Amino acid sequence: MKKILSILGSTGSVGQSTLKIVNKKKNFFKIHLLSANKNFDLICKQIIRYDPKYFVITNDKIFKKIKKKFRKKKVQILNDFDSLNLKKSDITISAIPGIAGLKPTINIIKHTKKLLIANKESVICGWELIKRIALKNKTRIIPVDSEHFSIQKLLEKHELREIKKIYITASGGPFLNYKLHQFKNISPKDALKHPKWKMGKKITIDSSTLMNKLLELIEAQKLFNIPFNKLDVLIHPNSLVHAIVELKNGLTEFIYHDTTMIIPLANAIFEKDLDIKDFYKPKKKVNKCEIENLYFQKVDKKIFPVINIKNRINEHPSTSIIINAANEILVDQFLNKKIPFLSISKTIMKILRDRNYKKYAIKKPKNINEIIKIDKWTRKTLT
Repeated sequence: MKKILSILGSTGSVGQSTLKIVNKKKNFFKIHLLSANKNFDLICKQIIRYDPKYFVITNDKIFKKIKKKFRKKKVQILNDFDSLNLKKSDITISAIPGIAGLKPTINIIKHTKKLLIANKESVICGWELIKRIALKNKTRIIPVDSEHFSIQKLLEKHELREIKKIYITASGGPFLNYKLHQFKNISPKDALKHPKWKMGKKITIDSSTLMNKLLELIEAQKLFNIPFNKLDVLIHPNSLVHAIVELKNGLTEFIYHDTTMIIPLANAIFEKDLDIKDFYKPKKKVNKCEIENLYFQKVDKKIFPVINIKNRINEHPSTSIIINAANEILVDQFLNKKIPFLSISKTIMKILRDRNYKKYAIKKPKNINEIIKIDKWTRKTLT
């Protein structure tokens, strides 16, 4: 019997990686729902190739064009998630980037047996809501970012009391070996040249500032209920080890895999019934020399000044929502050449000194509207 699959964010890098897995096992899946924002050509190709029952397109202009183009097809093309009449999917991928992914993620939980979450902002801003709805509907949640997927796998064998430290690894992005004077003239084009991963623009910029790792620390703490003092970041330019668990008994364990989302996604979809060679051909065989030359180093705060706010991200219940919103706005401004690269980290620190910051940071949001209110204050302050 075919597995019913839905993908929130089907034109993004995670969505496309998921569909590569589908392409290898066409008879195993039935596509129920796809969603995207504004990639017209790719949306058209996905409608034709995968014949989903629903396609949600959030960009009004693209929605109207697609609706007109496919008016004779059976696919139901919608402009929002509110009017969906979904049957329960076996697997749903949540991969809409940014805070925009929160509401669709919350709405989809009760309509899926297993949620594979790649939208860290949803966890950062709305984990309590997600967790509560998932428990009520008996929905399993599996993180598929390589770091959190690896942590989950490592923690399956250990109790929290056994853990001394958990390290999330960072490649260091394109500017790891830059001199301080070089940071003044960084362009969006420079920052989008990630040395290891092929990702969307926002996450690639986050990697260049190291903000992605601060967000991943928050995500790890919420997902696994780990005390924040047990979490840290290590620079690992090889990008082959994705998480490290240091145990109190003197042993250290880590998970190693190639820099592709196919591996965590396929493992999360198929779990134990998987042979990765069915979906992914390694670029080269792992050799002894490569393993012996794995390299790790501490984060240099001069190169990655955003790490200076690490000890503040948990100071109030909604600090993480504010930091996330500020970062989204600043990354967008940088990509549109409205601010220089160095302003991203400087302005995030500045908003934590804003006279109204604490008023919003101390709030404990009980629903999505309260989360959005805090998010909107941050965005308004920066625009």
